[in-house]
Amino acid sequence: MEEEKVILVNEKDEPKGLMPKMEAHEKGLLHRAFSVFVFNDKNELMLQQRALSKYHSPGLWTNTCCSHQREGESNIEAGKRRLQEEMGFTTDLKDTMAFIYKAPFDNGLTEHEFDHILVGNFNDVPDLNPQEVSAWKWMKLEEVQKDMKNHPECYTEWFKIIFDKYYQSIQQ
Repeated sequence: MEEEKVILVNEKDEPKGLMPKMEAHEKGLLHRAFSVFVFNDKNELMLQQRALSKYHSPGLWTNTCCSHQREGESNIEAGKRRLQEEMGFTTDLKDTMAFIYKAPFDNGLTEHEFDHILVGNFNDVPDLNPQEVSAWKWMKLEEVQKDMKNHPECYTEWFKIIFDKYYQSIQQ
């Protein structure tokens, strides 16, 4: 099976080519990504705990799901695809904001992403893919912020960055 490719972009999110995902992360090159935040009717955020078998950040808590767009795939299409693959459901998503972040990891990989935050609503129980996700829970944004401050080691590096940007934007 061919390794998945990411879309390399510039600071304006203009495509500059394709590269295998691992190579882009090894070289720390800027590429397009998305992060899905799914809320229920109580305005609680669905968090996932990454599967222990993941090659980086295993067992850490993060947003509902995230990944990379494929060539020719819109942000919304990519978000819905990955939500189904990881969490076993799909829902309408809205592209709310985007920004660039960079997060190096102890294993030598670097996430350098032009990240689009997609937001949706869901009020049921997900059907987790155990290869991707080991657990899930609902949390109020204020609880996430407090727990992240008290236990930063329990959360993925990108989620700490992304959550802060998103939380600041909705507080304005």
